[in-house]
Parts: sequence; C-alpha cells; structure tokens
Amino acid sequence: MSQAIGLDHAGIVGRDLTALAAAFQALGFTLTPLARHAGGRTGNRCVMLRDGGYLELMSTVDGGISATLDRFLARHAGLHILALEIDDVAAVQGRLRLAFGSAPDVSHTDRAVDAADPDGPRARFALLTPPDPPEGRVHLIRHETREALWQDRFLGHANNAVALTEIVLEAPEPARTAAWFSRLAGRTVTPDQEGGYALQLPRGRVRILPGAEPRMVGVTLRTGDRNASIRRWLGEHEIAFRDDRDAVAVDIVGTSLRFTA
Repeated sequence: MSQAIGLDHAGIVGRDLTALAAAFQALGFTLTPLARHAGGRTGNRCVMLRDGGYLELMSTVDGGISATLDRFLARHAGLHILALEIDDVAAVQGRLRLAFGSAPDVSHTDRAVDAADPDGPRARFALLTPPDPPEGRVHLIRHETREALWQDRFLGHANNAVALTEIVLEAPEPARTAAWFSRLAGRTVTPDQEGGYALQLPRGRVRILPGAEPRMVGVTLRTGDRNASIRRWLGEHEIAFRDDRDAVAVDIVGTSLRFTA
C-alpha cells in the first residue's frame, strides 16, 4: 500500500530530557528508558501506547549539539515532529515522485531501546523525510522491529492512555497545508468542524486549523476507561486541567495534551 496507514508518533522537544520526562511521568505516564539516536548527540524517552502510536520526548544529551533541535527550540519548546506510519516504502516513494516530482531518499536507523543495555533489543526503522514544512518536521516511517518498542512493560500507564488519535496543527493558510498533507499521505482531506481540514487515516487523524503562526500545537490520546483514571490522577496530584467538550485537557511543555474517552 502506498498510502499512510496511521499516526505513528508525535515528537515533543525540550532542552532537558530529564525535566521533560519528569513532566510526563507526573501525568501518570510510564516511559521507556533513555535511548540515544545515531551519533549519541540526542536522545529520547517514549510513551508507548497499547492500541497504537506513541509520544517521543527528545532533547540533546551529554552536552551534544543538534542544529535541528536548536532551530525548533528557538521557536518554542514542545510539539515539533509528526510521523505517519507506512508499510511499503518503495510504493510510497513512487507515489511521492508522482505527487511532488521527487521523493526523499530512504534512511535506515538502528538504536538500542535502552542506552544502558546496548546488547538488548534494538529498534529499527525505515524513514522518508521530506523537506520540513513551516509547521515542523514530518516523517513517513516503517517499523522493522515493532516488538522492540511495544513491549508489555512499557504499555501500562496510571492514567490509562491507550492510543494516539490526533495531532493538531495551526496554519495561516489551512487549505494549502492540507493539500500538502493530502499529497504526502495519499489520502483526501475533509472540512473540519472548527474551520480547517482533517486528514483522516485508518488509525487517527491530523487536524489543520486556522492560526496566525504555522506550528504543531496539540495531541489527543484515547483512554481505556472513559477518562476515569486521568481525572482521578490529576485530582490526587493537584494538577490543573480543563474540560474541553468530551476531553480532559492539560497544557504541558508548550503542547495541549487532550485525553478522550
């Protein structure tokens, strides 16, 4: 299949990975151990979700330097990366050549899931990364070793989050941005109830809403218990939240994080 098949992950960037991880642990998330990207200048910890998708928390580590992360952070800390899952890299490349006149090269990445256990499970990916749009960075990704990341020990969260269902962008020209995403994903967009557009995928959606500045602004997660656990957790830990229609919403590291039933 040459179309995108779902939301893969949302990448949230901060200046200090320890502080970034602590902020998400305070919301009741279980995180993967520290993993280092190729070259070791950057690292991540992830929120893996049982029914699909994940959040990747990223920063430089051990004094490393990343021009890309510095560029993101010069704008703001928070959500800067959106990844769509694909299952046939060659077919997607062919479709992108027709849609855009060219296609990015395939890059292959390989890293230990736990930096403290270099001989343990390794995560392998194939990536297609087009030139960055104004809103941030977008990857098309195929997982080669899904079992390495979606381990049972990572999937239980005190807040009972179970799936990544939505990533929200703002754009000064939503129609132009939506058309680009439609060509990238190989799927049509439809009008959104808030005035922009929605890219509906077999698993999850991308919403492109009107905004003065092009940016990625929010993530929605589905819970497995109609939000009972996240409401209880936030109340017990005296964490401020707001009710947003059918969702519990929390602002964290420049990102609107919504939990829905």
